[in-house]
Amino acid sequence: MATLLKNATEIQKGKNKSKNAKDNATAGPSEEKSYKPRKDKTLMLCSRGVTQRMRHLMRDLEVLLPHTKKDSKLDTKSSLHLINELADLHSCSNTLYFEARRHEDLYLWISRSPNGPSIKCHVQNIHTMDELKMTGNCLKGSRGLVTFDGSWDGEEHTKLMKEVITHTFSVPKTSRRLKPFIDHILLFSLLDNKIWFRNYQIIEKDPLTPSGPPVPSLVEIGPRFVLTPIRIFEGSFGGPTLYSNPEFISPAATRASIKREAGQKYRIRKEGESEREQRQKRLRDELPEDELSRKKVFA
Repeated sequence: MATLLKNATEIQKGKNKSKNAKDNATAGPSEEKSYKPRKDKTLMLCSRGVTQRMRHLMRDLEVLLPHTKKDSKLDTKSSLHLINELADLHSCSNTLYFEARRHEDLYLWISRSPNGPSIKCHVQNIHTMDELKMTGNCLKGSRGLVTFDGSWDGEEHTKLMKEVITHTFSVPKTSRRLKPFIDHILLFSLLDNKIWFRNYQIIEKDPLTPSGPPVPSLVEIGPRFVLTPIRIFEGSFGGPTLYSNPEFISPAATRASIKREAGQKYRIRKEGESEREQRQKRLRDELPEDELSRKKVFA
């Protein structure tokens, strides 16, 4: 009797295994096609000549994005195509490259390596976490919701920038340093042809009334910065230009115009002094000689 029961259970197990195999064979390909995990990684590096504020901004972004891999400083500023090779070595599909010029101007390259596209932006109004000292706080390594306002869907180049920023700043589920919590929001707003970045903490309950009903609210954490898009290239760090910002004026040209205006004031003042000296000399030559002058008295 025991032998018959044992054989019956083995037959039932075999039937269940064959049924599960058939179900996996029928449902497996469709499920694999419907869901494919995203494995994006972002390479973060900078050039020589970055200042203390620029380094602190990079450190804040590295804390916010657990899927980034930081590399050493890039020595060259002309051969940017080498960054694609570095991204390939680190198995990264996105790149954030901070390019410093004249120890005061900061440019940010956001690129999809190795085929592009890439966006070159001018970074302004940098405020780091240590400088702001906001009351918001979030868990280190947690995922942030990348959100955009409604003005990104108006033109084609803004849609392209939105897609590139989404792939670069959104943290995938497969990141190793990721913690399974969503407690902050990365907000990208488009205003006056500039990209405004803010980071907010999600608070589910009011800290003044902890026992009350949940009332979600946002508290800013930091950092803050503003990006001015300059060009969008078809390739990674180069290639044909897809979009060019006609309103952008380089900071070097702005400083040159300010110095030119200051030099114009100095030039006008010097010209007035020379005209005054010539007028006084002409008046002395035109007036007759005084009878009590030294030449006539002691002649």
